[in-house]
Order: sequence, then C-alpha cells, then structure tokens
Amino acid sequence: MKKAAFILIAPLLATTLFAQSEKFVKAMEPKVNAVDTTHSTEALVDLANSFERIADAEKTQWTAYYYAALAHINAGLMIASANGLNGGISDKTDPEADKAETLLSKAEALSKDNSEIWVLKKQIATLRMMGDPMSRYMVYGPAAAEALATAKKLNPDNPRVYLLEGQDLYFTPEQFGGDKQEAKKRFEEALNKYETYKPETSIDPSWGSGQAKYFLSQIK
Repeated sequence: MKKAAFILIAPLLATTLFAQSEKFVKAMEPKVNAVDTTHSTEALVDLANSFERIADAEKTQWTAYYYAALAHINAGLMIASANGLNGGISDKTDPEADKAETLLSKAEALSKDNSEIWVLKKQIATLRMMGDPMSRYMVYGPAAAEALATAKKLNPDNPRVYLLEGQDLYFTPEQFGGDKQEAKKRFEEALNKYETYKPETSIDPSWGSGQAKYFLSQIK
C-alpha cells in the first residue's frame, strides 16, 4: 500500500519541483540578460538587490547569489573606473566588495569547487586592491592571482578566466609585467573558448564575450 501511494505521489512531487524550477528560471532570465547591459552603479545595485531577493526566496540556487555578487562587483568596478583607477576610493568600493563577498559565500555554500565562483573571488580581490593600490597590492594582488589560478584549475575551458588574464595584462603597466600583445592573445583565447563553451542552463554564467571583443578592438 505504501509503495502504491508513493508511486501515485511521486509524479505530483516531480511536477511541483519542476514548476518551482521553471518559475525560478523565468524570474532569473531577464535579470541575467541585464547584467551585460546595465551601465550605472545605481541600476547595478538595484539589479543586485533583485537577485538577492530571488536568492533568499529560493535558498537553494547558487546562481541567484552569484549574480547578486556579480552586480555588486560591477558596480564597484564602475565606481573605480569613474575615479580614474587612481585609488583613494576604498570608502566607496569596499562596501560593494563587502556585499559581494557575503553573497558569494552563500553561493559557494551551495556549489563547492565552482570555477565561476572563483572567478568572482578574483574580481573581489581586484576591486579591493583598486580601492587603494599602493597600500593594498601586496595583499590583494597575490589573492587575486591565486583565485584566478584556482578558477582555471577547476575548469580550464572557462572563457572568463582568459578574459580576466587579458585584462590584468592590459591594465598593468609594462614595468610591472603588463603587455598588451600578450593581453591580445588572452582575449583571442577567451573568444575561442566562448565559441565552444556551453552553459548548462539558460541562466548559468555566459557573460564576457563582449568585453573580450572590446579590448581586442583597443589593441593595435
């Protein structure tokens, strides 16, 4: 009798779980698409808050926390860029890094050894360093490099790894190891990876190809 009851209930449970998953994906898709097209700090923070609300309602999906963290990172990077990347802005960038770190830890608790999460750890370390490069490089420079190396080890085919390697080479002065021609090779490698990289779902990370194309267009 118990077995028969389970057989009857199981399809209902599966349908319910599927419906919840479908609802989650539909809530996420337009916001995921907005990550690459949102270009103001205020809008990015609003987007991050939207992802966080979805994450807290769902509680079991790493991607929602991941994108909330990414939106805060992008907001912080935008603040740093607006200030000329000259430092002295940690009071403005650290709050975004702090929020991103908290959210990313929740994503990592749901998805261990995830290359995408380590990519964001790298970006958080970079953002902290950009707040005050002169005093923070010795701490956050190695932390950023280690995080990116871990992301690459976990998934050598992750195109965002090569995008960030290229950005590092592009922005670092030559006397400190920067090289725009080497950066070009990384951006080209990133684009090659993007051509073959297949996200598992419509809301898994796929961002970055536009950035790689932009940087390539800036290198003679």
